[in-house]
Amino acid sequence: MNPSPTTAKALPPNTAHLVRSIADQFAIAGEYILGEEIESGHINSTYLATYELSGGELRRYILQRINEQVFKDPLAVMRNVECVTSHINWKVLRKKRDLGGQTLSLYPHKTGRFYHHGEGGGIWRCYNFFEGCRTYDVVKNSRQAYEAGHAFGAFQDLVSDLPADEIVETIPDFHHTPKRYDALMAAVEEDSCGRVAAVQEDLEFIRSNESEVGLLLKLQKEGVLPLRITHNDTKINNILFDQESDEAVCVIDLDTVMPGLSLYDFGDLVRTATNPAAEDEEDLEKVQMSLGIFEALVEGYLAAAGSVLNKAEIAHMAFSGRLISLELGMRFLTDHLNGDQYFRVQREGQNLDRARTQLCLASQIAEHEATMNSFVQKVARSR
Repeated sequence: MNPSPTTAKALPPNTAHLVRSIADQFAIAGEYILGEEIESGHINSTYLATYELSGGELRRYILQRINEQVFKDPLAVMRNVECVTSHINWKVLRKKRDLGGQTLSLYPHKTGRFYHHGEGGGIWRCYNFFEGCRTYDVVKNSRQAYEAGHAFGAFQDLVSDLPADEIVETIPDFHHTPKRYDALMAAVEEDSCGRVAAVQEDLEFIRSNESEVGLLLKLQKEGVLPLRITHNDTKINNILFDQESDEAVCVIDLDTVMPGLSLYDFGDLVRTATNPAAEDEEDLEKVQMSLGIFEALVEGYLAAAGSVLNKAEIAHMAFSGRLISLELGMRFLTDHLNGDQYFRVQREGQNLDRARTQLCLASQIAEHEATMNSFVQKVARSR
């Protein structure tokens, strides 16, 4: 991650001591000056460490403790991140002869590895900080959508020659849509909270799509869709943008990098970028899938990754947005029926609103899918 200065706050003395002691374990030049907590993240504990070089220049670094409640095997996460960042840096260095500060890099610990066992437990790491960059939570226009599509397409291109078996699956069956469907049907059968009667229309829509929930996995099993290394969290706020030019600089947050299908990444990008409504929107009239944003995503993604994708991957780009929207809708609805045990809620019915927002988006994508497919093919042919 790369926070803006407004998200950083001063540390209490005990935490400041801990952050300084951990930061000093990494290969950072200069003298420790300041540690601040970054509040914009939702999973890992993140801090900003400032060091002063002998000439007075200040440099900042990101320190993170991996959340072991979310990532049960943090060392596996670190091996994946190290493998992918090293490969990307190698590719960029061969191409540009100069990294130019535009790639995510891990700093080594004094032991030579890229992580540190902190005081009192926990796995810590140190990243480079990107000065002059910012993030967005919502895609505001087609230019940003193009940049987002291009950034994630470039990520796919950079790791396309890294064998998927070089990294491990840290969250099993993360995008196994048939298992998500089965989990929902099990929740319906149990009806532990007596909520099934009120969601019959939602279930009817999901059941009408049952024949398609396993399509991508079927094509993978047949060898039509290749297994690749994928990001698995392709939201726009996982891209750093240059504050002056508003160009995408770097893809961040690699903790969910795993073997998967490129269509999972593109589908999730479509899901998160094309709908301006809140994820838990109560007024479904505000859920409006933007064809213009979709088209910009396609143009950017294919400009960067078009040469490494096969025809089947390109042919299912529009469908992938529908499938991932449906998948997340099923996950939210399952949690609603089970009593809100997984996704945190601040109000009653929030997971149901989240589910209906995703299902509404999936329905709109289905309505426009033919037009979306035609545009994808037009862009692919023009390259």
